[in-house]
Amino acid sequence: MPLSATLADGLDTYSIGPKVRELRTGRQMGLVELGAHTGLSAGLLSKIERGNMYPTLPTLLRIAMVFSVGLEHFFSDQSLAVSVVRKRDRIRLPDKASASSAAYTFESLDFEAKERRFNTFLAEFQSTPVDDIKLHKHSGDELLYVLEGSLGLYINNQETVLETGDSVYFNATLKHGYRRVGRKPCRAIVVTMP
Repeated sequence: MPLSATLADGLDTYSIGPKVRELRTGRQMGLVELGAHTGLSAGLLSKIERGNMYPTLPTLLRIAMVFSVGLEHFFSDQSLAVSVVRKRDRIRLPDKASASSAAYTFESLDFEAKERRFNTFLAEFQSTPVDDIKLHKHSGDELLYVLEGSLGLYINNQETVLETGDSVYFNATLKHGYRRVGRKPCRAIVVTMP
């Protein structure tokens, strides 16, 4: 049964089709691949994305499950999503809970945000001998911006010293580690992207 203009206008305000397309293209996934994951045809998914068809809730849930989002993703106004993290609410943590001496401490700057596309931290680095740098790796990419001091970034058996105002972007699957260089405090903003 065709929808009335009033219902169609009401559903259009949620921009469900563009939100589906944004999730799919954000994962660099084609319509056929999404169809294989959901059991829906590429033609049906294309009609949903173009706004030519409104999905039922079970259909929308199939799509949502592929991208690990809830149905609320499609019905909330994300353009108004704002998440404030007050300094007093942040918790400072060492780089490793079991470590006797931390190479750095960090505070999450965005822990209140839902459905983050990246993670942001304020890190404070300690002075560590090069031989004691703790290397780690993780998926995605990483960006560092040095707020103050000198930071030694160790990647591929080489240390690069970054000064206040310097930044670096790198593939975080490479083993990397950090240390403060010199006596002055060293702090940086660290952004990780899955």
